[in-house]
Amino acid sequence: MLSGAAVVAGVSWSGIVQARDLVVALKTEPTSMDPQYHALTPNIQLSQTLFEPLVCVDADLKPEPCLAESWKADGKVWTFKLRPNVKFSDGSPMTSADVLFTMDRVPKVPNSPSSFKVYLQKVEKIEAPDPLTVRITTTEPYPLLAINMVGLPIMSAKAAAGAAPEGKTTTELNAGSGLVGTGPYKFVSWKRGSEVVFERNPHYWGKAPAWDKVIYRPISNPAARVAALLAGDVDLAEDPPTDDLERLRKEPKLTVETKASNRVIYVALDQNGEATPGITGAAPGKNPLLDKRVREAMSLAIDRTALVSRTMGGVATPAAQLLPYPMFGASKNLVNAAKPDPEKAKALLKEAGYPDGFTLVLGTPNGRYINDSKVAQTLAAMWTRIGVKTSIDANAPAVFFKNRDSYAYSAYLAGWGTATGEMSNTLIALLVTPDKDKGLGTTNRARYSNPAMDKLVAEASSQMDDAARAATLAKASELAMADFAMLPIHFEHSVWAMKKNVSFKGRADQQTMVQYAVPVK
Repeated sequence: MLSGAAVVAGVSWSGIVQARDLVVALKTEPTSMDPQYHALTPNIQLSQTLFEPLVCVDADLKPEPCLAESWKADGKVWTFKLRPNVKFSDGSPMTSADVLFTMDRVPKVPNSPSSFKVYLQKVEKIEAPDPLTVRITTTEPYPLLAINMVGLPIMSAKAAAGAAPEGKTTTELNAGSGLVGTGPYKFVSWKRGSEVVFERNPHYWGKAPAWDKVIYRPISNPAARVAALLAGDVDLAEDPPTDDLERLRKEPKLTVETKASNRVIYVALDQNGEATPGITGAAPGKNPLLDKRVREAMSLAIDRTALVSRTMGGVATPAAQLLPYPMFGASKNLVNAAKPDPEKAKALLKEAGYPDGFTLVLGTPNGRYINDSKVAQTLAAMWTRIGVKTSIDANAPAVFFKNRDSYAYSAYLAGWGTATGEMSNTLIALLVTPDKDKGLGTTNRARYSNPAMDKLVAEASSQMDDAARAATLAKASELAMADFAMLPIHFEHSVWAMKKNVSFKGRADQQTMVQYAVPVK
């Protein structure tokens, strides 16, 4: 029997239905409530519960209508027909004016760690011919426009207006001012470090969500998340410890759900110039990571299969590229990760002029990704065996991302999951030569640059034929991996543990979207 208490999800089956609240243990607290500030999964999964985009994706990332009922492309012009009679959580109607406001705001949001401009590439003009029509003109035929709309939740022009160029500022939105969307839930409160509270949106146009209230509790320690679940303090927990999964699956009061994701865990290597932090033992002013042979040696030192088996407890797949095949644009020639070859790795280091190796500090978050600091420690041990003597600098996610964004690391471990399910999103964000004004390389903190790869990605972005575009992206992926532009490690499998009276099937984008969680009698 579910409890009807205010803090525990509940329905009383004694004949009287009580308030049903869902309590979710988050592995990472969101960094912002501003839906256009930081493209980070802990933020996105909450913003897309309060807000909705024109186009949504299902649990397997297949696009489907959302605030737009339909869309079509005619050359460089895309026309989106909006769903009629949609209201925001304050009861005001949603129209094309709100779409224009949302898209106009994107480039104006200051200091975004991962700019949403990546979703508006090649957009030349946005018009609203009538309240239920949005017309977007691109600089050239652009096949990714519709799927890119998945990343842009629509804000209320009325509620989010303000004196700043972007309207309501990130600070104001974080305080709850202007957080008015069309999603199934509405914002109530955010007590940093403690909880985020949403309530059912009474004006929601779709099927009413199951829960009256959703309470998100950030619990960064995996063991503490499980303890809270076993104690009945929470109903659904993200990423329980991999070491506990066998025990949890045998627990009669719990259900464990696993879903393969497209999130790649990778190591980025600084290739911006000779001056780089975190490396000693090389010639003064020398950056070994600029040498492809060194990058290849570091890749060959990694036993990805052993890492997945031992460090990840099997809850991952070894990676040979940045998106798992057969997802769109992934190469069929890069399905199996290369086998480790420490002896060849040592020979490559010697050939590159580092017979005695060098010393490296690997930056990593502690608690953002599954077993992230443990994975970093495993990599450090593998690299040390070939002479790249590695220590790790593990920090809480917020500190890690601040360090990463200020280029404080020569090498760092991080992850990327594409909401669009296309290789183009991953390459444009992580490896295309950075161009802030064009929204390119927005998360390319290694500052890798390869004009040949850039050209392939640009070519793909204007190919309206899906087969041709996928083939071009696969070539770009092969080129980047042959250059050891960054080192893919593994693709995470996401895990959720929950009470037997809650059902959540999981998503390939790893988002814990509570509108898809339902009570079970």
